[in-house]
Amino acid sequence: MDKLNLKSLTTETRNENTMDIDQVSTMEMVKKINDEDKKVALAVEKELPQIAGAIDGIVERMKKGGRLIYIGAGTSGRLGILDASECPPTYGVSEELVQGIIAGGQEAIFRAKEGAEDSKELAIEDLKSKNLNKNDTVVGLAASGRTPYVIGGLEYANSIGALTVSITCNANSNVAKTAKIAISPVVGPEVVTGSTRLKSGTAQKLVLNMLSTGSMIKLGKVYGNLMVDVQSTNEKLVERAKKIVSEATGVDTETAAIYLKETNSNVKLAIFMILSKLSMLDAKTVLDKNDGYIAKALMDVK
Repeated sequence: MDKLNLKSLTTETRNENTMDIDQVSTMEMVKKINDEDKKVALAVEKELPQIAGAIDGIVERMKKGGRLIYIGAGTSGRLGILDASECPPTYGVSEELVQGIIAGGQEAIFRAKEGAEDSKELAIEDLKSKNLNKNDTVVGLAASGRTPYVIGGLEYANSIGALTVSITCNANSNVAKTAKIAISPVVGPEVVTGSTRLKSGTAQKLVLNMLSTGSMIKLGKVYGNLMVDVQSTNEKLVERAKKIVSEATGVDTETAAIYLKETNSNVKLAIFMILSKLSMLDAKTVLDKNDGYIAKALMDVK
């Protein structure tokens, strides 16, 4: 792998549409950026089969006690941490279920430590510290597709039988070749040459959104399109919980509040009690039997 051969990377080539971006009006500048951003979703669309396959693999392993672990360096690593950190409040899962690891550790979240990305060994140490096992899924994030830290992490994950997934923005990259499932939205040259926090970062964020959201949906964390395991950790979320129960069941917010009080703010249980007309204990039993999946549990009581 030639670390210096940037010319072969689409993410590092110059964008012919933005050669004069430093000389145009502000309105023309933002239009050029917006025009390039429009290409991102279309690039991600081409990767939907791989994304769906990754979600199914993640969920299969989560049901066996596995975790979803993102690894990356720089912007990619930060995006993984962002996605992981938003799963507990949104879906009521433990902080262990979805995790993000960045090359260089916690300090690298706030300050660039780009040299940390060059060590395969560092990634192995980081994953070993998490007691990685075969039921886990490791998602390697690297816009360039050549980051040694990510390759090392994926190689180690492969060696112990974990599922490996890559998210890169160059075709046929070394990172993609190392993963069992390769997701490679090729978004083309960046607006500012090599600034992969732009289109590449947006593409990675879109894919991460799908991986975590799709996994949570298939784990029963969503009923219809409502997040039914949301944690009421602040005033806004308390009101959201009432609204979710009301929308899912048709009761008014006052009635929703009564059920939420009875269930100790368990949105899912409140919804199922109302829809099934079961007592709290019976409702919990049926829900548990159906792995917390409301739609499946309702079929059990009809």
